[in-house]
Amino acid sequence: MSIPTRKLIPAIAVLLVAAAAGYYAWNRVHDLGPDNGFASGNGRIEATEIDMATKLAGRVNSIFVDEGDFVKAGQPLAKMEVQVLEAQLDEASAQHQQAINSAASVEAQVAQRESDKVAAQALVTQCEAELDAAQRKLARSETLSREGASSMQELDDDRARMRSAEAAVSAAKAQVGAAGAAIDATRAQLVGARSTIVAAQATVARVNADIADSQLVAPRDGRVQYRVAEPGEVLPAGGKVLNMVDLSDVYLTFFLPETAAGKVALGAEVHLILDAAPNYVIPAAVSFVASTAQFTPKTVETASERQKLMFRVKAQISRELLLQHLKLIKTGLPGVAWVRIDPKAPWPAQLAIRVPQ
Repeated sequence: MSIPTRKLIPAIAVLLVAAAAGYYAWNRVHDLGPDNGFASGNGRIEATEIDMATKLAGRVNSIFVDEGDFVKAGQPLAKMEVQVLEAQLDEASAQHQQAINSAASVEAQVAQRESDKVAAQALVTQCEAELDAAQRKLARSETLSREGASSMQELDDDRARMRSAEAAVSAAKAQVGAAGAAIDATRAQLVGARSTIVAAQATVARVNADIADSQLVAPRDGRVQYRVAEPGEVLPAGGKVLNMVDLSDVYLTFFLPETAAGKVALGAEVHLILDAAPNYVIPAAVSFVASTAQFTPKTVETASERQKLMFRVKAQISRELLLQHLKLIKTGLPGVAWVRIDPKAPWPAQLAIRVPQ
């Protein structure tokens, strides 16, 4: 069955246009760099992103920056409402003061118990002196009684006084032991009271830390990329408020086939050409090469190795160069990375470094 000529001509024209476009793209890439000593891959400019999120659940009180603003490390970016935390701080501070007062009261009790023990020890000394006197008198009474110079009644009274003095000494010593036990118990209470003070101090410190964390500050210099939340919104713990990027940590991630990735060394020179600025060639260096292969993501286009396993490579742009052109940096821009896998191969004129002045 033959195809009508009027239908065949448009199809042939489409094929010719596609072939011409493909040849032009291949020829442009092929002519850009030499075949030997270099490898290339497509990728996009990326930067270290930081999500500024809440530590605790709460309502956003205010946001001090807008999208696109440049910020410095330590600069306040947003603030959460802290009325509940301030109430918790007042409560914790009151408990801390109460613990201090309780510990002071227990310390006074320890001093009182120690005084009671000293008094009991003095009483023991007194009772022992009285016992010694009673024993001496009893000995004299026994001698006089044997000689008939003293009555039996006086002897019995002296014996009774000695037994009473012995009992008084035993009682006084028991009071000393009780006073010592009371001191130990009170000192144990003092340890508990001081532990309560430490716990209350820790609670005050924790609430103060939560209040400090309720103000989101920039951890490093960068640029605000997105405002995820707005004042008045209630966010859960970990809820995102802002997203910022560190423009001094910018890199291009690209993929190389296994035949080229194995020759790429860390620190190898890379020259980047961005689609948005084809007149510039930006210097970079290889900072990462994947140790395992993976399939090329669909967002990356390669000339002939698309269906093969590819290795991810990261080309880091120098911090000094980035700091000179912070306002020109845009993430997400596609481009081509040319990496020199042969250190002796000279860079062609088309890939000579050209950066904005």
